[in-house]
Amino acid sequence: MNNDISALQRILRDYRTIAVVGLSAEWSRPSFFAAKYMQGHGYRIIPVNPRYAAAGTPILGETCYATLAEIPVPVDMVDVFRKAEDVLPIAREAIAIGAQCLWQQLGVANLEADALARSAGQDSVFNRCVKIEHARLKGGLNWAGINTGVISAKRQG
Repeated sequence: MNNDISALQRILRDYRTIAVVGLSAEWSRPSFFAAKYMQGHGYRIIPVNPRYAAAGTPILGETCYATLAEIPVPVDMVDVFRKAEDVLPIAREAIAIGAQCLWQQLGVANLEADALARSAGQDSVFNRCVKIEHARLKGGLNWAGINTGVISAKRQG
């Protein structure tokens, strides 16, 4: 399923509330960039990061939670920005809250978590970036200066 374009399109079309585990409040972090992009394309982003939750720090204007279980609204997708060895308990929690999809970000591939999610009836994606896949499948790769036909480090006016 990891390369199944029709499944990725369905996931990105149908799952509109995304809990981002490991979301950073720092604008330069990949998790922030991806979440901000998805939020800008109409997705509801729910931050999950114990460090920011304990401090009461909202991220992207949303309340941050320490765990998936604390989120008071239904979650469609759990997007994981954590090390592969941290994913299995997150997958269990995603199943417990009734999420429909476990998405492990680029560079993250816990195959045991993937198998667990699938056996629970969830969609599961690993080693892919939700922002990149959305841009690729929805025609927005030029959003970050990609696919513009211009090869330059200089911003075009």
